[in-house]
Amino acid sequence: MAFPVPVWLAVQDELLGPGEEDSGALSCFDSFDEEALFQTFHLTKPCIAFVADAVRIRMRTVAPKKPLVSVDAMVMVALDYYAHGVSTAAVLQKVGLTQSDGPASVVGAISGVIAGMSDQFISFPLTRDARVNLAAKTEKLCGIPRVLGVLAPAHFKIRASPYEKDTFRSFVNTQGYTSVVSQVICDSDGNILSVEKCCVGSTCEQEMWDSSFKGREMEEELHGAFWLIGGTGYHLTKHVLTPVSEPANDNEVRFNEAHAKIYSVMRSTLGSMKRRFKCLMQLGFAQEGSLNQKSNIIKACSVLHNIAKKFSVRPPPPAGKIEPLHAGKQPSVPTEINAEALKARQQVIDDYFSVVSSSQDTKSSNTTEEDA
Repeated sequence: MAFPVPVWLAVQDELLGPGEEDSGALSCFDSFDEEALFQTFHLTKPCIAFVADAVRIRMRTVAPKKPLVSVDAMVMVALDYYAHGVSTAAVLQKVGLTQSDGPASVVGAISGVIAGMSDQFISFPLTRDARVNLAAKTEKLCGIPRVLGVLAPAHFKIRASPYEKDTFRSFVNTQGYTSVVSQVICDSDGNILSVEKCCVGSTCEQEMWDSSFKGREMEEELHGAFWLIGGTGYHLTKHVLTPVSEPANDNEVRFNEAHAKIYSVMRSTLGSMKRRFKCLMQLGFAQEGSLNQKSNIIKACSVLHNIAKKFSVRPPPPAGKIEPLHAGKQPSVPTEINAEALKARQQVIDDYFSVVSSSQDTKSSNTTEEDA
C-alpha cells in the first residue's frame, strides 16, 4: 500500500531512529528540478531526501569514519548507478569524482548500508492480525484463501567468460543465460516481503527454499497456517501452494487461473524493479567470490523499491516485453508428493473453485446487497 508523503515524513523519526535531527536540505541535489531528478535517478525529491537521511543516520553507526565526499554525494553516485547500470560522467562531475576515483567502491559502500536497512523496510507480517489482513487482500484479488504472498526465484543477468568454463557453467540458468538468483517473496501489491540468498544461476529454487530462513520458519509453522504461492519449480507443501500440473476438471482449471493471476504479480514487480534500477539488468561479471556484493545491490534495490512504493513514485515506463518468470529447474529424481499438502490444496479447490461454491458466493453476495 502506498501512503501520502506527509504520512511517511511524520513517522520518519520512528523508522530512522529516535532522537535524530533532520539534516536539512540535500545540497548536491538542489540543482535538479523534480523532472530532472526522476529522469536521472527514477525517484522523486521527497523519496531521495528520505533515503539520504536514512543512509546518513545508519552510517553514523556502521561507518563512523568521515568519508572523502559527503554522504549525499555518495548516495547520488549510488542512485545514479542503480538507475542506469553505470556511473555516468555527468553525476560524477557534479560530486567532484572521476572514473579513476573508483565510483564502484562508493556504490559498494552505500549498497552495504542500504542492504543493512532491510530489517526496517522489508518486513514479513509478524503478527496474526497483519497476516490475516494481508491474506484477505490476496483473496480479494485471486480468490485463494490464506495466501500471504508470492514466492519466486529472481534471476539477474551477469557476464561470464566462456574461457572460464567451470565458473561459466555454474551461472547458466534454465533459460540458457548466465545469472545470479535470489529468493524473493512479494505481497499482492508488489511490496517486497523477503529477499534471501544470492546464488549462482543454476541453483534449484527448491534447494534455496529448503535452506532459507523464511522456508524453515514457514515449514516450522512459525507464521501460522498460511500459504505462499509458488511456481512449478517448487514442491507442493503445507505452506507452498503450487498449480495443478495436469488439471482434470473445470474446478482445477479455475484454481490454476487464480494461481496464475496472483503469481503474475511477481512478474510485474520484478519488471518494475528492473525498469527503475537498470543495474539489475546486468550485474557485472560472474565471480563466485563477488556474490555478497551482488546480494547487497539486489537487497539495496529491494529496499528502495519498497520506499519508492510508499512514496507513490511511479516506475519508468516499460521498454519492450516484461521478462517472464523462470519455469523452474526440475529435480533430476521425481519427488514424492506430500499427501497432506495435496489434500489441503484439493480442499481449497473444492471449497472455493467448484461450481457449487461459486454459486453460493454469488447468492451470499446478492443477499448482502439486498440486506444493505
